[in-house]
Amino acid sequence: MSVTVVGIGADGWPGLAPPARTALEKASVVLGAPRQLELLPDEVTAEREAWPSPLMPALPGLLDRHARAELVVLASGDPMFFGIGSTVLRHRPDAAVVSHPSSLALAAGRLGWTEQDVVTVSAVGRPLAAVRAALTPGRRLLVLADSAETPGLLAALLVGAGYGQAPMTVLTSLGAEHESRTDGVAADWDARTDDPLAVVAVTCPALPDDELLGRAPGLPDSAYDHDGQLTKAELRALSVAALRPLPGQLLWDVGGGAGSIGIEWCRAEPTARAIAIEARADRAGRITANAETFGVPALRVVEGRAPEALAGLDAPDAVFVGGGVSVPGMLDACRTALRAGGRLVANAVTIEGEAALAAARAEHGGSIRRIAVSRATPVGRYLGWKALAPVTQWVLHVGADAGSGPAADVGKDPFPETSSTTPPWRNA
Repeated sequence: MSVTVVGIGADGWPGLAPPARTALEKASVVLGAPRQLELLPDEVTAEREAWPSPLMPALPGLLDRHARAELVVLASGDPMFFGIGSTVLRHRPDAAVVSHPSSLALAAGRLGWTEQDVVTVSAVGRPLAAVRAALTPGRRLLVLADSAETPGLLAALLVGAGYGQAPMTVLTSLGAEHESRTDGVAADWDARTDDPLAVVAVTCPALPDDELLGRAPGLPDSAYDHDGQLTKAELRALSVAALRPLPGQLLWDVGGGAGSIGIEWCRAEPTARAIAIEARADRAGRITANAETFGVPALRVVEGRAPEALAGLDAPDAVFVGGGVSVPGMLDACRTALRAGGRLVANAVTIEGEAALAAARAEHGGSIRRIAVSRATPVGRYLGWKALAPVTQWVLHVGADAGSGPAADVGKDPFPETSSTTPPWRNA
């Protein structure tokens, strides 16, 4: 029998296209939220079953129980845009999807905003703190709310991030006869709505009271809460660039410290994931707090000492080792865990660590480089250069044919030496 996911809006049955109505009229069972089921007319004679709570753990069992039924799953708006459609398809790849205009599309139309220029953040079952990473001067945001308190919490977040002058618009029941709109400014926000499913539009001010963090790696050291265990901004920029954040990929940040590498990996590519492994409880807590401050609250923290704490973690696409490179077995454990096409970046500031990286480079390939940075600091009434501790960095790219553990015997060199036949002016 069939499974069809049908998107339905606040306008209910009148807003459904013929294919959606036909699927509902043929159905023997309809699954949906109570408010969605109430929108269906009497001519839909199917058995109606409301979602349990929590939904996601129960969904596979529901689909199995109704495997012999003509089943329709109701979704809010577009089922494939922050909706349940993709989850159903993971369990039933043969399911059909009948789409409906999303609340975001309706909101953009009401506001006169161009959809492709708007950043969307969902707070439905997700941390609202993720909005922080999307804030930047002049940007327009559409935030999906899942409770009547969300607009007020969002306003407080904006004020705390230096965006208190951001205009806000709350749009509820889009498409229905009782659709509503409330306008205001984050710093003065005191409005309330009884509709839990709202879209909140935010226009970031052109000159916020913000450090203008952006998504590029190398954020100011002062932006982090840390105890001195922090990869400095210049080295962080080079390290994250060498790790090459890619969509959906997973990073291990081994020896997380303040969490800066994992945080900036996630900010550089919003769909990327990271696990920070940290032995000290106080630093593990600090990583979690920093991740929320920087708008990547989904960053996972594992408290434990590597390499033992790495056992059982999902295989990474990239690994950063910021400390402990000379610990026996550390580099081998990280290297062999990498998926095909993975990247390993390891930094050392001690002679022992540098020796470990040189030995790893000799055995497994890759590139090794020394990074030296000096910063201008006051010397009386003048400025002088103060050198940071030089860092030795090993970068290894695992071949695409290596598979998930163990890695290829010889890794690719991401920074190959210039050929001796290359004219010298080509290197200028």
